[in-house]
Amino acid sequence: MYTLIDTNGKPYQSTRPGTLGGHRGGKIYGRLDCRAALQAIARGGYVKHRVFFKDETTAIGAGYRPCAVCLPEKYAAWKKRRDCNA
Repeated sequence: MYTLIDTNGKPYQSTRPGTLGGHRGGKIYGRLDCRAALQAIARGGYVKHRVFFKDETTAIGAGYRPCAVCLPEKYAAWKKRRDCNA
């Protein structure tokens, strides 16, 4: 079983692994092979805040934003929308 986060930010059990990872403190989601996340995990400071999502819709619904490193186009679009609403 895998523990994933739903659109309300609550954990639930799934028989399938998540397709995206995230950082609970920074409310950031990205690919599981993200260079920045893997470097942080290697340093040991990221693991206890790591969360997983079924898909991008779920991550966004839970209030997470795209990673600027592994999802630069999605991050740029998110930033543009945020700046327009400010």
